[in-house]
Amino acid sequence: MTAPDRYSYGPYHDGPDPLAPPLDLREALDQIGRDVMEGSSPRAALAELLRRGTRDTRGLDELTRQVRQRRSEISGQHQLDGTLHQVRELLEEAVEAERGALFPDPSDDARFAEAQLDALPASTAAAVNELAGYHWRSETGRQNYQEIRDLVGRELLDSRFQGMKQVLQNATPEDIERVGQMMSDLNDLLAAHARGEHTEQRFADFMAEHGAFFPENPSNTDELIDALATRTAAARRMINSMSAEQRAELADLIGQAFGDPRIAQQIAALDANLQALRPGEDWTSGQRFRGQNPLGLGDGAQAMQDLAELDALAEQLSQSYPGARLEDIDLEALARHLGDSAGVDATRLTELERELRRQGIFERAQDGSLRLTPKALRRLGETALRAVFGRLRSRRGERDTVLAGAAGEPTGAARLWQFGDTEPWDVPRTVRNAVLRSASTGSRRVRLDVSDVEIMETEQRSRAAVALCVDTSWSMVQEGRWVPMKRTALALHQLIGTRFRSDALSVITFGRHAMTVDIGELTALEGVWEQGTNLHHALLLAARHLRRHPDAVPVVLVVTDGEPTAHLEPDGTAYFNWPPEPRTLAVTMAQVDALTTLGATVTVYMLGDDPELRAFVDLVARRSGGRVVAPDLDGLGAAVVSDYLHGRRG
Repeated sequence: MTAPDRYSYGPYHDGPDPLAPPLDLREALDQIGRDVMEGSSPRAALAELLRRGTRDTRGLDELTRQVRQRRSEISGQHQLDGTLHQVRELLEEAVEAERGALFPDPSDDARFAEAQLDALPASTAAAVNELAGYHWRSETGRQNYQEIRDLVGRELLDSRFQGMKQVLQNATPEDIERVGQMMSDLNDLLAAHARGEHTEQRFADFMAEHGAFFPENPSNTDELIDALATRTAAARRMINSMSAEQRAELADLIGQAFGDPRIAQQIAALDANLQALRPGEDWTSGQRFRGQNPLGLGDGAQAMQDLAELDALAEQLSQSYPGARLEDIDLEALARHLGDSAGVDATRLTELERELRRQGIFERAQDGSLRLTPKALRRLGETALRAVFGRLRSRRGERDTVLAGAAGEPTGAARLWQFGDTEPWDVPRTVRNAVLRSASTGSRRVRLDVSDVEIMETEQRSRAAVALCVDTSWSMVQEGRWVPMKRTALALHQLIGTRFRSDALSVITFGRHAMTVDIGELTALEGVWEQGTNLHHALLLAARHLRRHPDAVPVVLVVTDGEPTAHLEPDGTAYFNWPPEPRTLAVTMAQVDALTTLGATVTVYMLGDDPELRAFVDLVARRSGGRVVAPDLDGLGAAVVSDYLHGRRG
């Protein structure tokens, strides 16, 4: 027998996580559709979706807020005088220990040494320089003074070479000499690169000898320069952020690094070389730090580097610059500062945008703008229709009004039975379902269950010509009726396109003028400040649509929130006046009568409660044999769809 296989599990790094839940585009499309129907362009709606995020994914705005909060925490918690503070403490301890060692000694040399200590300058850096040649009697004083030199050297190098402070924690003179040689070779390499020389071989030799100092593992001279310039520029910005007194003290201390002035000289040469090679880095700005936690030179440089990364992340997340893409976001930096979940959210937003484009949600119009594709409009229509069905089912306990087909010819299709269905069973399918279900449970007996039942779909023998006239005057936008009106049209369009394909739907908008639009144009239609409710023109277009389909049941549905204030003149111009003139009302009612002669009844969905509007629509209903419905905005779609289903039966 062979030993059982052993498996180890870990994070999946090779491309997208195959076990991650699939992206749910329905919520995203619903949000985009809502914004488009409110007047946003598809491009702006997509950008807004990415800014808001989805139910399970933080958006760009929230990630930006957390980035700014993290930036505020760094600058609000720290100070940059950590190295000066440590040097001051070490010096005070050294001087105190030295005074204790001198006190018992009655010699003149001891008194002279005490006088030297008494005469030390008030400046910490100046005192350190003054004690460069002092002969220490106290072991603590001698060790502290050497620690000051080593501390300044480690912090100085760590501010340019990340991690150097730990590497040189217990450095020997040989280690310091090796660092000095590395810096000398590095400056020679940078100088040769600046002169335009080919440095491939020199770089390879340099990394072979000194590569341990560079955990970034650059592959060429330019990558090496980029890594060093970013860190060094951060160190310069840190120094710029200090007070003038702190900068002066630091400059004096740097010369004491490791007790070897050549280190400071090499650092100065390195700074000059990098600034010449990468002038585009930020070498001159500063940052105000308001906290109490002191940072050393190395940690201070890292803090400045973190602030620069956070600023770059905020810009990437804003997506406000030309040519911005979600792929620009530095996911590693985002995860480093905000945690892995932030990187996951940014990745999912990128995948969401890519999937929306890949699945054909957007298409390019002739003018170069984005617009929703017919596929996207169908999905929006499905969502709107589901909402309408839910509303219909909830009305007075009635069953679903939308049948698979009302007592007509079988279509050959079937569907599962639902409560309230009265259509004939599809017996072969029902029995097959029962057999398969019983076999799957291991039972030898076949029993019918309600879940097995399928019914035959039938189609209506009659067809309808439907004119949906929707008010697009400014009051519809102002009163929050714009999006419910569009959703109603989407639901009706989806119902006719999927269940009653033989019916002919015409969507007619009317403001100052009326016009026939397709569902895509209506969805993207923006509200415009324009006075006028030209129902007369809309009914003219409705009559034209009905005449094109003389064999169909005529259905006219009007959604409006105001009485007519405009009509069409014989020369084609629109006449407007408020309050409505009798002439406007007269020609509108004449067109209602014309529709009645075509066999059409006019159903009006009144969205306002103005008494004049109510009187007008009541008159329309009486003259046409129709009715008036005053639904709330949530029930508008259900009312329109229900009346269409009843009206198409003639």
